[in-house]
Amino acid sequence: MTLKIISAKEIVFEGQARSVTLPGSVGAFTVLDRHASLISTLAAGNIVYKDEQDREHTIEVPGGIADIDNNIVSVCIY
Repeated sequence: MTLKIISAKEIVFEGQARSVTLPGSVGAFTVLDRHASLISTLAAGNIVYKDEQDREHTIEVPGGIADIDNNIVSVCIY
């Protein structure tokens, strides 16, 4: 799936990911390949994603919004 993490200032990450764990406002949740469409607010916490080589990466975020649709995870952080 494609993961895009953007802020008002920059593109933080854009590339392929095997899984993405997001800090949802009512609890963390994990998105896998071909996840159902979803929009969620995000709380302060960590976005953890695995790249195509199964390496884990962590990005600390103050909160934001996530949109999952058509195998694209778009995250806009504050």
